[in-house]
Amino acid sequence: MESEANKSIVQDYIAAFNTFDLERLAELFAPDAKIYGVLGFGLLADVVPIWRELHEGMNMRLEALDIAADGCNVVVRLRETGRFTGTFRGLAGHEPTGRSYEITAMEWFIIKDGRITCRWGARDSAAIARQVIG
Repeated sequence: MESEANKSIVQDYIAAFNTFDLERLAELFAPDAKIYGVLGFGLLADVVPIWRELHEGMNMRLEALDIAADGCNVVVRLRETGRFTGTFRGLAGHEPTGRSYEITAMEWFIIKDGRITCRWGARDSAAIARQVIG
């Protein structure tokens, strides 16, 4: 029961991330949640600027391919797609090419009391660069 509820929270996160619904994301994350990603870690307020660049510069979208939960732990295998159309700090020094990319990404969540308290994201940034820069 708890595992299914926690999977639903992660699915809500994916939907809110894809629409860049900051209000919903703030509801899903605990105030002191730690968010780890390729470019570092921080609280929600620290990573929102990076997520904004992912939306505005990389047109990033996530699609859950597999999701598994065991108690408070939820892991999801994602198809991540996007198109390099604007500034993104992960590709600093490169002009947008308009090229698209597709990779597999993994994210791991810890959920307590109905909120995400920790999230780790792992993705192949070099594969993204090869696809959008050439």
